[in-house]
Amino acid sequence: MDVNLETLIHLQEIDTRIGRLEAEAARLPKEIAAVHAAVEDAKKEAEQAKSRLDAARKEQRAKEKDLEVVQAKRAKNEARLYEVKTNKEYSAVLVEIEEIKQEKARVEEEILVLMESQERLAADIREAEARFKQRESEGRSQEATLREQLRGIEVDLAAVRSERKELAAKLPANILADYDRILRARAGLALVPVAKPNFCGGCRVTITPQRLQELRAQSSLIPCESCGRYLYWPS
Repeated sequence: MDVNLETLIHLQEIDTRIGRLEAEAARLPKEIAAVHAAVEDAKKEAEQAKSRLDAARKEQRAKEKDLEVVQAKRAKNEARLYEVKTNKEYSAVLVEIEEIKQEKARVEEEILVLMESQERLAADIREAEARFKQRESEGRSQEATLREQLRGIEVDLAAVRSERKELAAKLPANILADYDRILRARAGLALVPVAKPNFCGGCRVTITPQRLQELRAQSSLIPCESCGRYLYWPS
């Protein structure tokens, strides 16, 4: 087998490893970001529960002020009962007092509903805060694991890239340049074996009998007539 071809086969193996490691190095920061997002979502959930409780308390205070106004109206109208001079006026005041009583009952019911909702919201807050604390703790552990994995991958990448540099230096400049060009154009795969019985291992196009014969005897670099990748006959 041609010495340059042997070097290219090894180089392709290294570049495939580099591609996998780079994919992992790109994936892990996204996973770390997803962990942060999950923790942030749990935090927002707890904050939203607190906001709903604050809103319910604010509404209750407003209703309590409304109730004070209603009670004052009732007291005023009850006092009027002693001032009216005719039965008609007396009856009219009684009607007003009854309407005020109904309004008072309605406001009191609304206050009661708000108080009950606050109890539920307080329970929601406790649960949301517990979920947030748990998610935060899990997130710290997950992030530490992911960052450790990332550091390991970065160390491996540095070593493999150094190995590639040493190996690439053994190739003639024109062959390396052509290989690198194909590598970029063909998604990290510049050199492929013949897939038996007679297919290009990259694009799966049928290889002509004459080209197969050349590949079996291979004394030089032979490209696929379809995709341009270098071909070699597998051992």
